[in-house]
Amino acid sequence: MSRDFGVSLDGVQRQLDRFERSGALVCQRQGRTLIYSWNPKSRLAARLRDLVGVVYGGLDPEVKEQLFAERRQPRAKDKPVIRG
Repeated sequence: MSRDFGVSLDGVQRQLDRFERSGALVCQRQGRTLIYSWNPKSRLAARLRDLVGVVYGGLDPEVKEQLFAERRQPRAKDKPVIRG
């Protein structure tokens, strides 16, 4: 995310930690990777998800493509696919 949005990694990690402490996100560790997802029990998460949807819906298709381009590196052979 930090690379995609041009912000510091530390800033992204701190913000994700704040969202987790507020209960909006839940985090699972897979090896060295932290996987964040919306907390289905949180009313704040539901509202934030709606807000993200409004912002995403308002982006131009070119901006969406630039920010959310498909993976360029192949997935490791035995790495599990995580869908959220």
